[in-house]
Amino acid sequence: MAISYPPIFINEYLKEKIQSLGNINIPFFPTSPSTIEQLQQTATLNNQGQLFAVYDRMFKMRRKAFPHIKDEQLLYYFYSLDIVQMIDTTQYVADLLDRGDESAEDINAWIKSKLNADGLYVPNQDGKEFLPVYFHDLKVYQLEETRDIIDFGTARTYAGNKIIIDYCYHTKGYPKPETGLGNTSYNSTTL
Repeated sequence: MAISYPPIFINEYLKEKIQSLGNINIPFFPTSPSTIEQLQQTATLNNQGQLFAVYDRMFKMRRKAFPHIKDEQLLYYFYSLDIVQMIDTTQYVADLLDRGDESAEDINAWIKSKLNADGLYVPNQDGKEFLPVYFHDLKVYQLEETRDIIDFGTARTYAGNKIIIDYCYHTKGYPKPETGLGNTSYNSTTL
């Protein structure tokens, strides 16, 4: 069954755009390890081992009665052994996603180009399906903190930078039960 998960679209969009900068394959990981050493043990970094992103999805309280338009945020931690590469990458992310509805139009066009014949997004070979979303607006905030993190296990210094991507969206399809009581199969319909 396809699910609605907006971060997959932002992550995959950013991966593709960042890769076009200089063939940089940046992995994105959901927040789970609590230290850099744990992250290194559980993740394979890109070719050079220089850049990766950890993200955390943050729901915002819905202040309006209309339940279908939602506001959320993604908190990204970008880490790199190469400080210049990290700064360039975070600036590029800000340039891509900090243009309000223009950024939303760009990512919506990208999403539309990636949908399969069923109107779903399938990012890789595991077959997981995602319902497309329609972004209304995107904004980027950089937190005041730019810091070095020392991984004592390998004596490497990582530069880190946090940014928040604030976005408004609606899901273009919701899984709805097909007619008939007790039927557990689902299809997706558009709004």
